[in-house]
Amino acid sequence: MARPFALLEVLLATLIAVLVAWRLRPDDPLLLTTQFPWLWLVSLVGALHYGSLAGAASGAMLMAAWHVLCGPSGAPFPMAHFAGGMTMALVAGHFCDIWSHRALRSQGINAYYSDRLVAITHNHYLLRVSHERLERDLLARPVTLRDALTRLRDLTVRRSGDVHGAPGGLPNAQPMLEFAALTCQIEVAALFPVRGDRLTTTPIARVGEGFEPDVDDPLVRHCLRESTLAHVKADDAASDNSPYLACVPLLDAEGALTSVLIVRRMPFLALNHDNLQLLLVLLAYYADGVAHQPLVASVRALVPQAPYDFALELGRLARLKRASGIESSLVALAFPRGARGDSLFEQTVRQRRALDVMWTIGTPRRQIAIALMPITDEHGIDGYLMRVETLLRQQYDVDFQSGHIAVHTAHIDAEAPGDGLLKLMERCVDHA
Repeated sequence: MARPFALLEVLLATLIAVLVAWRLRPDDPLLLTTQFPWLWLVSLVGALHYGSLAGAASGAMLMAAWHVLCGPSGAPFPMAHFAGGMTMALVAGHFCDIWSHRALRSQGINAYYSDRLVAITHNHYLLRVSHERLERDLLARPVTLRDALTRLRDLTVRRSGDVHGAPGGLPNAQPMLEFAALTCQIEVAALFPVRGDRLTTTPIARVGEGFEPDVDDPLVRHCLRESTLAHVKADDAASDNSPYLACVPLLDAEGALTSVLIVRRMPFLALNHDNLQLLLVLLAYYADGVAHQPLVASVRALVPQAPYDFALELGRLARLKRASGIESSLVALAFPRGARGDSLFEQTVRQRRALDVMWTIGTPRRQIAIALMPITDEHGIDGYLMRVETLLRQQYDVDFQSGHIAVHTAHIDAEAPGDGLLKLMERCVDHA
Protein backbone atom coordinates (compact mmCIF):
# COMPACT_ATOMS: atom_id res chain seq x y z
CA MET A 1 0.00 0.00 0.00
CA ALA A 2 1.33 3.43 -0.91
CA ARG A 3 2.43 5.68 1.93
CA PRO A 4 0.82 9.16 2.34
CA PHE A 5 4.04 10.82 1.26
CA ALA A 6 4.16 8.63 -1.86
CA LEU A 7 0.56 9.59 -2.76
CA LEU A 8 1.41 13.25 -2.27
CA GLU A 9 4.48 12.85 -4.48
CA VAL A 10 2.49 11.20 -7.29
CA LEU A 11 -0.33 13.77 -7.12
CA LEU A 12 2.17 16.63 -7.16
CA ALA A 13 4.01 15.12 -10.15
CA THR A 14 0.70 14.71 -12.01
CA LEU A 15 -0.28 18.30 -11.25
CA ILE A 16 3.08 19.60 -12.48
CA ALA A 17 2.76 17.54 -15.69
CA VAL A 18 -0.75 18.95 -16.31
CA LEU A 19 0.45 22.52 -15.70
CA VAL A 20 3.40 22.04 -18.09
CA ALA A 21 1.11 20.60 -20.80
CA TRP A 22 -1.40 23.43 -20.28
CA ARG A 23 1.41 25.96 -20.56
CA LEU A 24 2.67 24.41 -23.81
CA ARG A 25 -0.75 23.78 -25.39
CA PRO A 26 -3.49 25.90 -23.81
CA ASP A 27 -6.02 24.65 -26.38
CA ASP A 28 -5.35 20.99 -25.46
CA PRO A 29 -4.02 20.95 -21.86
CA LEU A 30 -4.41 17.16 -21.46
CA LEU A 31 -2.84 16.38 -24.86
CA LEU A 32 -5.97 14.46 -25.92
CA THR A 33 -5.37 15.07 -29.62
CA THR A 34 -1.78 13.80 -29.68
CA GLN A 35 -0.97 10.37 -31.06
CA PHE A 36 0.23 9.14 -27.63
CA PRO A 37 -1.31 9.87 -24.19
CA TRP A 38 1.85 11.41 -22.72
CA LEU A 39 0.31 12.52 -19.42
CA TRP A 40 -0.61 8.95 -18.57
CA LEU A 41 3.11 8.19 -18.36
CA VAL A 42 3.11 9.97 -14.99
CA SER A 43 0.33 7.68 -13.73
CA LEU A 44 2.13 4.64 -15.16
CA VAL A 45 5.42 5.51 -13.43
CA GLY A 46 3.63 6.24 -10.15
CA ALA A 47 1.77 2.93 -10.30
CA LEU A 48 4.93 0.96 -11.10
CA HIS A 49 6.78 2.64 -8.25
CA TYR A 50 4.17 2.87 -5.50
CA GLY A 51 1.31 0.53 -6.44
CA SER A 52 -2.22 0.55 -7.76
CA LEU A 53 -3.51 3.12 -5.25
CA ALA A 54 -0.96 5.70 -6.42
CA GLY A 55 -1.81 4.98 -10.08
CA ALA A 56 -5.54 5.34 -9.40
CA ALA A 57 -4.94 8.61 -7.53
CA SER A 58 -2.93 10.00 -10.45
CA GLY A 59 -5.66 8.95 -12.91
CA ALA A 60 -8.29 10.62 -10.72
CA MET A 61 -6.16 13.79 -10.76
CA LEU A 62 -6.13 13.74 -14.57
CA MET A 63 -9.93 13.34 -14.69
CA ALA A 64 -10.33 16.21 -12.23
CA ALA A 65 -8.02 18.32 -14.42
CA TRP A 66 -10.21 17.58 -17.46
CA HIS A 67 -13.34 18.75 -15.63
CA VAL A 68 -11.55 21.94 -14.53
CA LEU A 69 -9.78 22.80 -17.80
CA CYS A 70 -11.97 21.26 -20.53
CA GLY A 71 -15.38 20.70 -18.91
CA PRO A 72 -16.55 24.34 -19.05
CA SER A 73 -16.10 24.39 -22.84
CA GLY A 74 -18.88 21.82 -23.22
CA ALA A 75 -16.70 19.16 -24.85
CA PRO A 76 -17.91 15.56 -24.37
CA PHE A 77 -16.03 13.54 -21.75
CA PRO A 78 -13.48 11.20 -23.50
CA MET A 79 -14.59 8.02 -21.75
CA ALA A 80 -12.46 5.62 -23.85
CA HIS A 81 -9.30 7.69 -23.31
CA PHE A 82 -9.63 7.80 -19.51
CA ALA A 83 -10.89 4.22 -19.21
CA GLY A 84 -7.86 2.94 -21.13
CA GLY A 85 -5.45 5.08 -19.14
CA MET A 86 -6.96 4.07 -15.80
CA THR A 87 -6.88 0.40 -16.79
CA MET A 88 -3.20 0.72 -17.73
CA ALA A 89 -2.39 2.37 -14.37
CA LEU A 90 -4.29 -0.26 -12.38
CA VAL A 91 -2.62 -3.16 -14.21
CA ALA A 92 0.82 -1.63 -13.63
CA GLY A 93 -0.04 -0.95 -9.98
CA HIS A 94 -1.24 -4.50 -9.46
CA PHE A 95 2.09 -5.72 -10.88
CA CYS A 96 3.92 -3.46 -8.40
CA ASP A 97 1.81 -4.70 -5.46
CA ILE A 98 2.47 -8.35 -6.26
CA TRP A 99 6.20 -7.95 -6.64
CA SER A 100 6.48 -5.73 -3.56
CA HIS A 101 4.87 -8.49 -1.52
CA ARG A 102 7.23 -11.06 -3.04
CA ALA A 103 10.23 -8.82 -2.38
CA LEU A 104 9.19 -8.37 1.27
CA ARG A 105 8.80 -12.12 1.68
CA SER A 106 12.19 -12.70 0.05
CA GLN A 107 13.81 -10.16 2.38
CA GLY A 108 12.40 -11.97 5.40
CA ILE A 109 13.64 -15.33 4.13
CA ASN A 110 17.07 -13.89 3.25
CA ALA A 111 17.37 -12.34 6.71
CA TYR A 112 16.64 -15.72 8.27
CA TYR A 113 19.15 -17.47 6.00
CA SER A 114 21.73 -14.78 6.81
CA ASP A 115 21.24 -15.43 10.52
CA ARG A 116 21.71 -19.15 9.97
CA LEU A 117 24.78 -18.52 7.81
CA VAL A 118 26.42 -16.43 10.54
CA ALA A 119 25.74 -19.20 13.06
CA ILE A 120 27.14 -21.84 10.69
CA THR A 121 30.24 -19.72 10.04
CA HIS A 122 30.90 -19.34 13.77
CA ASN A 123 30.34 -23.03 14.34
CA HIS A 124 32.71 -23.92 11.48
CA TYR A 125 35.44 -21.73 12.90
CA LEU A 126 34.90 -23.09 16.39
CA LEU A 127 35.07 -26.64 15.05
CA ARG A 128 38.37 -25.96 13.29
CA VAL A 129 39.86 -24.28 16.36
CA SER A 130 38.58 -27.09 18.55
CA HIS A 131 40.47 -29.70 16.54
CA GLU A 132 43.67 -27.65 16.51
CA ARG A 133 43.53 -26.98 20.24
CA LEU A 134 42.75 -30.60 20.93
CA GLU A 135 45.90 -31.65 19.08
CA ARG A 136 48.20 -29.08 20.70
CA ASP A 137 46.88 -28.53 24.21
CA LEU A 138 45.16 -31.73 25.26
CA LEU A 139 47.83 -32.66 27.79
CA ALA A 140 48.43 -29.14 29.09
CA ARG A 141 44.78 -28.09 29.18
CA PRO A 142 42.25 -30.92 29.22
CA VAL A 143 39.18 -28.59 29.01
CA THR A 144 37.64 -28.93 25.53
CA LEU A 145 36.18 -26.11 23.52
CA ARG A 146 32.80 -27.84 23.66
CA ASP A 147 32.90 -27.54 27.46
CA ALA A 148 33.88 -23.89 27.12
CA LEU A 149 30.90 -23.14 24.88
CA THR A 150 28.53 -24.99 27.17
CA ARG A 151 29.87 -23.01 30.12
CA LEU A 152 29.50 -19.69 28.30
CA ARG A 153 25.95 -20.62 27.26
CA ASP A 154 25.06 -21.28 30.91
CA LEU A 155 26.51 -17.92 31.93
CA THR A 156 24.10 -16.04 29.64
CA VAL A 157 21.18 -17.07 31.88
CA ARG A 158 20.34 -14.74 34.73
CA ARG A 159 19.59 -16.56 37.95
CA SER A 160 17.70 -13.59 39.29
CA GLY A 161 16.37 -10.38 37.87
CA ASP A 162 16.50 -9.32 34.31
CA VAL A 163 19.29 -9.11 31.71
CA HIS A 164 18.91 -5.33 31.54
CA GLY A 165 19.46 -5.16 35.29
CA ALA A 166 22.92 -6.67 34.95
CA PRO A 167 25.95 -4.35 34.76
CA GLY A 168 26.23 -3.20 31.17
CA GLY A 169 23.30 -5.48 30.30
CA LEU A 170 25.64 -8.51 30.56
CA PRO A 171 24.56 -11.21 33.03
CA ASN A 172 27.32 -13.04 34.90
CA ALA A 173 30.01 -10.89 33.29
CA GLN A 174 32.55 -11.62 36.04
CA PRO A 175 32.32 -15.45 35.80
CA MET A 176 32.39 -15.15 32.01
CA LEU A 177 35.59 -13.09 32.07
CA GLU A 178 37.23 -15.44 34.58
CA PHE A 179 36.42 -18.42 32.39
CA ALA A 180 37.66 -16.67 29.22
CA ALA A 181 40.85 -15.69 31.04
CA LEU A 182 41.43 -19.30 32.12
CA THR A 183 40.81 -20.60 28.60
CA CYS A 184 43.01 -18.01 26.83
CA GLN A 185 45.64 -17.65 29.59
CA ILE A 186 44.92 -14.00 30.41
CA GLU A 187 46.51 -12.65 33.58
CA VAL A 188 45.30 -9.04 33.81
CA ALA A 189 42.27 -7.70 31.93
CA ALA A 190 39.09 -5.72 32.49
CA LEU A 191 35.77 -5.33 30.66
CA PHE A 192 34.67 -1.69 30.29
CA PRO A 193 31.24 -0.57 29.00
CA VAL A 194 30.91 1.86 26.10
CA ARG A 195 28.49 4.79 26.36
CA GLY A 196 27.98 6.55 23.07
CA ASP A 197 31.43 6.57 21.51
CA ARG A 198 33.34 6.88 24.77
CA LEU A 199 34.80 4.23 27.05
CA THR A 200 33.73 4.50 30.69
CA THR A 201 36.38 4.03 33.36
CA THR A 202 34.37 1.79 35.70
CA PRO A 203 34.83 -1.88 34.76
CA ILE A 204 31.96 -4.37 34.57
CA ALA A 205 34.33 -7.22 35.41
CA ARG A 206 38.08 -7.75 35.76
CA VAL A 207 40.75 -10.37 36.41
CA GLY A 208 44.02 -9.58 38.14
CA GLU A 209 44.79 -6.19 39.60
CA GLY A 210 42.52 -3.32 38.64
CA PHE A 211 43.58 -0.44 36.41
CA GLU A 212 42.05 2.69 34.92
CA PRO A 213 41.85 2.63 31.11
CA ASP A 214 43.57 5.22 28.97
CA VAL A 215 40.77 6.35 26.61
CA ASP A 216 43.33 8.01 24.30
CA ASP A 217 45.40 4.86 23.87
CA PRO A 218 45.86 4.04 20.15
CA LEU A 219 44.67 0.44 20.55
CA VAL A 220 41.57 1.58 22.46
CA ARG A 221 40.80 4.26 19.87
CA HIS A 222 41.21 1.76 17.02
CA CYS A 223 38.88 -0.74 18.71
CA LEU A 224 36.25 1.93 19.40
CA ARG A 225 36.47 3.34 15.88
CA GLU A 226 36.49 0.09 13.90
CA SER A 227 34.70 -2.26 16.36
CA THR A 228 37.32 -4.90 15.57
CA LEU A 229 40.06 -6.72 17.45
CA ALA A 230 43.14 -4.56 18.03
CA HIS A 231 46.41 -5.94 19.35
CA VAL A 232 50.07 -4.94 19.48
CA LYS A 233 51.10 -7.01 16.47
CA ALA A 234 48.45 -5.44 14.26
CA ASP A 235 49.91 -1.93 14.41
CA ASP A 236 53.63 -1.34 15.04
CA ALA A 237 53.14 2.35 15.74
CA ALA A 238 50.59 1.56 18.43
CA SER A 239 52.81 -1.14 19.91
CA ASP A 240 55.47 1.35 20.96
CA ASN A 241 53.13 3.62 22.91
CA SER A 242 50.38 1.32 24.25
CA PRO A 243 50.65 -0.41 27.65
CA TYR A 244 47.95 -2.86 26.53
CA LEU A 245 48.34 -6.08 24.60
CA ALA A 246 44.87 -6.35 23.04
CA CYS A 247 41.46 -4.69 22.92
CA VAL A 248 38.55 -7.02 22.11
CA PRO A 249 35.11 -5.58 21.19
CA LEU A 250 31.86 -7.07 22.48
CA LEU A 251 28.95 -6.38 20.10
CA ASP A 252 25.22 -6.72 20.71
CA ALA A 253 22.66 -8.39 18.40
CA GLU A 254 22.44 -5.28 16.16
CA GLY A 255 26.23 -5.08 15.79
CA ALA A 256 26.58 -2.04 18.09
CA LEU A 257 29.65 -1.86 20.33
CA THR A 258 28.59 -2.25 23.99
CA SER A 259 31.82 -3.15 25.82
CA VAL A 260 35.56 -3.49 25.28
CA LEU A 261 37.82 -6.06 26.94
CA ILE A 262 41.27 -4.56 27.53
CA VAL A 263 44.02 -7.15 28.07
CA ARG A 264 47.01 -5.75 29.92
CA ARG A 265 49.08 -8.85 30.66
CA MET A 266 49.24 -12.42 29.36
CA PRO A 267 52.04 -14.95 28.72
CA PHE A 268 54.23 -14.24 25.70
CA LEU A 269 53.46 -17.58 24.04
CA ALA A 270 49.73 -17.00 24.48
CA LEU A 271 49.93 -13.71 22.57
CA ASN A 272 49.30 -15.16 19.13
CA HIS A 273 46.68 -14.70 16.43
CA ASP A 274 44.84 -17.96 17.05
CA ASN A 275 44.51 -17.37 20.79
CA LEU A 276 43.26 -13.81 20.29
CA GLN A 277 40.80 -14.99 17.62
CA LEU A 278 39.55 -17.64 20.03
CA LEU A 279 39.03 -14.96 22.67
CA LEU A 280 37.12 -12.84 20.16
CA VAL A 281 34.87 -15.75 19.17
CA LEU A 282 34.22 -16.72 22.80
CA LEU A 283 33.10 -13.17 23.59
CA ALA A 284 30.95 -13.11 20.42
CA TYR A 285 29.39 -16.44 21.41
CA TYR A 286 28.62 -15.07 24.88
CA ALA A 287 27.11 -11.87 23.38
CA ASP A 288 24.98 -13.94 20.98
CA GLY A 289 23.75 -16.00 23.93
CA VAL A 290 22.76 -12.83 25.81
CA ALA A 291 20.92 -11.49 22.74
CA HIS A 292 19.13 -14.79 22.13
CA GLN A 293 18.26 -15.43 25.77
CA PRO A 294 14.77 -13.79 25.54
CA LEU A 295 13.91 -16.08 22.62
CA VAL A 296 15.06 -19.18 24.49
CA ALA A 297 13.43 -18.09 27.75
CA SER A 298 10.03 -17.56 26.06
CA VAL A 299 10.05 -21.21 24.96
CA ARG A 300 11.67 -22.78 28.02
CA ALA A 301 9.27 -20.97 30.35
CA LEU A 302 6.59 -23.43 29.16
CA VAL A 303 8.79 -26.32 27.98
CA PRO A 304 11.82 -26.39 30.34
CA GLN A 305 13.14 -29.65 28.88
CA ALA A 306 13.45 -28.23 25.35
CA PRO A 307 17.10 -28.28 24.12
CA TYR A 308 18.77 -24.89 23.81
CA ASP A 309 19.27 -25.06 20.02
CA PHE A 310 15.68 -26.21 19.47
CA ALA A 311 14.25 -23.44 21.69
CA LEU A 312 16.45 -20.81 20.03
CA GLU A 313 15.43 -21.85 16.51
CA LEU A 314 11.74 -21.93 17.50
CA GLY A 315 12.02 -18.40 18.91
CA ARG A 316 13.76 -17.18 15.74
CA LEU A 317 11.04 -18.64 13.50
CA ALA A 318 8.28 -17.14 15.66
CA ARG A 319 9.97 -13.76 15.28
CA LEU A 320 10.23 -14.33 11.51
CA LYS A 321 6.50 -15.04 11.33
CA ARG A 322 5.67 -11.90 13.30
CA ALA A 323 7.88 -9.77 11.06
CA SER A 324 7.08 -11.24 7.61
CA GLY A 325 4.14 -13.60 8.05
CA ILE A 326 6.19 -16.57 6.81
CA GLU A 327 4.89 -19.90 8.07
CA SER A 328 7.06 -22.54 9.70
CA SER A 329 5.88 -25.85 11.09
CA LEU A 330 6.36 -28.54 13.71
CA VAL A 331 5.97 -32.23 12.81
CA ALA A 332 5.94 -34.88 15.54
CA LEU A 333 6.21 -38.60 14.75
CA ALA A 334 5.56 -41.04 17.61
CA PHE A 335 7.01 -44.55 17.20
CA PRO A 336 6.13 -47.58 19.35
CA ARG A 337 8.85 -49.09 21.54
CA GLY A 338 10.46 -52.30 20.38
CA ALA A 339 13.07 -53.54 17.92
CA ARG A 340 11.02 -52.69 14.86
CA GLY A 341 9.83 -49.33 16.18
CA ASP A 342 13.38 -48.36 17.19
CA SER A 343 14.65 -49.12 13.68
CA LEU A 344 11.89 -47.01 12.12
CA PHE A 345 12.61 -44.21 14.58
CA GLU A 346 16.37 -44.14 13.90
CA GLN A 347 15.86 -44.25 10.14
CA THR A 348 13.41 -41.32 10.29
CA VAL A 349 15.71 -39.20 12.47
CA ARG A 350 18.57 -39.73 10.00
CA GLN A 351 16.42 -38.43 7.13
CA ARG A 352 15.86 -34.94 8.47
CA ARG A 353 16.43 -32.03 6.09
CA ALA A 354 19.52 -29.85 6.37
CA LEU A 355 17.66 -26.82 7.79
CA ASP A 356 15.43 -28.82 10.15
CA VAL A 357 16.12 -29.05 13.88
CA MET A 358 15.24 -32.39 15.46
CA TRP A 359 14.30 -33.07 19.08
CA THR A 360 13.82 -36.65 20.26
CA ILE A 361 11.83 -37.55 23.37
CA GLY A 362 11.56 -40.97 25.00
CA THR A 363 8.54 -42.23 26.97
CA PRO A 364 8.00 -45.72 28.44
CA ARG A 365 5.76 -46.69 25.52
CA ARG A 366 6.94 -44.52 22.61
CA GLN A 367 9.82 -42.60 21.08
CA ILE A 368 8.88 -39.19 19.70
CA ALA A 369 10.78 -37.21 17.05
CA ILE A 370 9.76 -33.54 16.78
CA ALA A 371 11.05 -31.82 13.64
CA LEU A 372 11.17 -28.02 13.51
CA MET A 373 10.80 -27.17 9.81
CA PRO A 374 11.70 -23.56 8.86
CA ILE A 375 9.73 -21.80 6.11
CA THR A 376 7.41 -24.77 5.59
CA ASP A 377 3.62 -24.58 5.11
CA GLU A 378 1.00 -27.33 4.69
CA HIS A 379 2.34 -28.35 1.27
CA GLY A 380 5.86 -28.68 2.68
CA ILE A 381 4.58 -30.84 5.54
CA ASP A 382 2.73 -33.10 3.11
CA GLY A 383 5.87 -33.47 1.00
CA TYR A 384 8.02 -34.29 4.06
CA LEU A 385 5.56 -36.89 5.37
CA MET A 386 5.22 -38.44 1.91
CA ARG A 387 9.01 -38.69 1.61
CA VAL A 388 9.38 -40.31 5.04
CA GLU A 389 6.56 -42.76 4.41
CA THR A 390 7.97 -43.68 1.00
CA LEU A 391 11.37 -44.31 2.57
CA LEU A 392 9.89 -46.53 5.29
CA ARG A 393 7.90 -48.42 2.70
CA GLN A 394 11.00 -49.03 0.60
CA GLN A 395 13.24 -49.97 3.54
CA TYR A 396 10.84 -51.86 5.82
CA ASP A 397 7.67 -52.39 3.74
CA VAL A 398 5.55 -50.44 6.26
CA ASP A 399 3.65 -47.16 6.20
CA PHE A 400 2.49 -44.94 9.04
CA GLN A 401 -0.66 -46.94 9.62
CA SER A 402 0.82 -50.44 9.54
CA GLY A 403 3.83 -49.31 11.60
CA HIS A 404 1.53 -47.72 14.25
CA ILE A 405 3.30 -44.40 13.77
CA ALA A 406 1.28 -41.43 15.02
CA VAL A 407 1.66 -38.16 13.09
CA HIS A 408 0.98 -34.77 14.70
CA THR A 409 1.57 -31.40 13.01
CA ALA A 410 1.27 -27.77 14.08
CA HIS A 411 2.17 -24.35 12.75
CA ILE A 412 4.47 -22.18 14.84
CA ASP A 413 2.55 -19.70 16.98
CA ALA A 414 4.03 -16.26 16.33
CA GLU A 415 2.97 -14.86 19.71
CA ALA A 416 3.45 -17.89 22.00
CA PRO A 417 5.76 -20.46 20.37
CA GLY A 418 6.32 -22.29 23.66
CA ASP A 419 2.58 -22.76 24.15
CA GLY A 420 2.22 -24.28 20.67
CA LEU A 421 5.13 -26.67 21.31
CA LEU A 422 3.65 -27.67 24.68
CA LYS A 423 0.28 -28.47 23.13
CA LEU A 424 1.95 -30.57 20.42
CA MET A 425 3.88 -32.53 23.07
CA GLU A 426 0.70 -33.09 25.07
CA ARG A 427 -1.00 -34.50 21.97
CA CYS A 428 1.92 -36.89 21.44
CA VAL A 429 2.02 -38.03 25.07
CA ASP A 430 -1.76 -38.43 25.30
CA HIS A 431 -1.74 -40.52 22.14
CA ALA A 432 1.07 -42.65 23.54
